[in-house]
Amino acid sequence: METKINYYLESIKEINKIKAEGKKPTLLLHACCGPCLTFPIKFLTQYFDVTVFYNNSNIYPKEEYLRRKEEMYKFLNYFYRDYGVKVTVLETEYNNEKYNEDLEPYKDLDEGMMRCFVCYKKRMDEGFKYANDHKFDYFTTVMTISRQKNSQKINEIGREIAKKYNYTKYFYSDFKKKKGIDEAHDMRIYYNLYNQLYCGCKYTYEKAQKSGKILAK
Repeated sequence: METKINYYLESIKEINKIKAEGKKPTLLLHACCGPCLTFPIKFLTQYFDVTVFYNNSNIYPKEEYLRRKEEMYKFLNYFYRDYGVKVTVLETEYNNEKYNEDLEPYKDLDEGMMRCFVCYKKRMDEGFKYANDHKFDYFTTVMTISRQKNSQKINEIGREIAKKYNYTKYFYSDFKKKKGIDEAHDMRIYYNLYNQLYCGCKYTYEKAQKSGKILAK
């Protein structure tokens, strides 16, 4: 049986090194939506100069993509008001049809299997490349906050991607640990953020429609 790594402890070890150096390194943070951004950005901005990277062409349909993006901006405005930290957001062009070319072979798999791993890797690699090209000290993703996502796999992907780049380091995380998931839930309720009913891609959208979780258009 494969031994699981405690990525929460890995994150604390790295933060302790950063605190000992007495400076705030830059970090590019992949974010998929407002609710998943809540606790991670509150935690990370204590130790990093954070820039958010919104590259989520996986989200279907486009109206959903735009809604999630708008909720993210709404939250960041509240975050600036309440915590005094203004965060820059970088966006990439939305192209769901092109994005799905790599996901289509796995369209019939359940959520949490290879299709999801490919999706994580595509977005993380794009963000990591941007971070490295623009000399960010670190890159990470908010996705480990989710109960539905495999934090072990996400961090394994981050470790592998990091081998490609010579400047930016990967920041390991498991944001859901130590009640991070509870704080994220409370922040979502407090800021009245839209809580999406499916992960995001065309295939989870279609399954959610069939199950009656969301209404067909």
